[in-house]
Amino acid sequence: MRKVITGNHAVSYAVKLARVDVIAAYPITPQTSIVEELSEWCASGELKSEFIHTESEHSSMSSCIGASVAGARAFTATSSQGLAYMHEMLHWAAGGRLPIVMAEVNRSLAPPWTIYTDQQDSLSQRDTGWLQFYSRDNQEVLDSTILAFKIAEIVSLPAMVILDAFVLSHTSEAVDIPDQSLVDSFLPKRRAAYKVDTQNPCAFGGMKNVDSWMESRVHLQQAMDETAQIVEDETEKWFELTGRRLQPLQPYRMEDAEICILVAGTAAWTVTLAVDELRRRHIPAGSIGLWMFRPFPVVALRKLLANTKKLIVIDRSCSYGHSGIFAQECRSALFDMTPRPQVIGVIAGLGGREITSDGLVKQVEQLRMKYSAGLIEWMGVKNLA
Repeated sequence: MRKVITGNHAVSYAVKLARVDVIAAYPITPQTSIVEELSEWCASGELKSEFIHTESEHSSMSSCIGASVAGARAFTATSSQGLAYMHEMLHWAAGGRLPIVMAEVNRSLAPPWTIYTDQQDSLSQRDTGWLQFYSRDNQEVLDSTILAFKIAEIVSLPAMVILDAFVLSHTSEAVDIPDQSLVDSFLPKRRAAYKVDTQNPCAFGGMKNVDSWMESRVHLQQAMDETAQIVEDETEKWFELTGRRLQPLQPYRMEDAEICILVAGTAAWTVTLAVDELRRRHIPAGSIGLWMFRPFPVVALRKLLANTKKLIVIDRSCSYGHSGIFAQECRSALFDMTPRPQVIGVIAGLGGREITSDGLVKQVEQLRMKYSAGLIEWMGVKNLA
């Protein structure tokens, strides 16, 4: 079935197709219409799920944790301040190795108050132990959500599917919605290895002493390490079923690129237009759309950039006091490459400010021959005087 739907409703359809058992949510702009649609399907009986309308985002994640511990497939959605509010429980979900899936609609963090997009909210959670997947369009939103359930349940880690506020969440595009039978063949019912069971008592979230706590974190890191291969396997299966391929890094015209632009989210499509214009100007440019941020695809990035001289990383976030978060990750991943591409971090598009192809072309031309000694270049900033 092909429907023209918003990015938020692409999430809703994917959750329905995943046959989620429990949905717990508190409404916050711009994710509200995700759970509104799901609540209507639950009320009508079209979706056989337990819908819990909680009093806060903290409680939403707490409810998902309880459901997941009981062996259920659990889902929630949030944005911005809501994600910040549930921060404590993100650690409980990851430390508990619970494969909860959450749709996170990127919205700038206050103050000042705004409803528009950047990636500060989700990237502020990078160290919580959650998988993170960034979508470029509404089709990727749907596909990523289904894949997130499958991957999360194999490696026993929670996963965020991330989409830009309004640019995707409230913008309608044609989306191919697969048949329920196809999704059932790809994503079987969850079979939790450990769950609340009176016949097989287990402890969940109990205290650990110094002789065993650190090992639990080693196991969490090992699960992250294993995820790269699982992602490769499962995205290939999804491609065979649907003809749509998702990769941790989505390259464009990288075969002979001397300059590469890397970005996540909808701006990754904008960058391809800039690359085409740069090529017309005889500048050998290429681009990479970052789909999987956690675990970070270090090996794949190094391989793609083996012959690249300059990497321009576009961040819609800032680790204040240092630089853009994606730029930091890329510098770390490439630090011992020989030869190593020069990494220039550019911060753009904060608070919903548009990233244009013309602006990107101009920025690349300015940076092409420049060695940037600083950690940050700013793009699209108005006169601050």
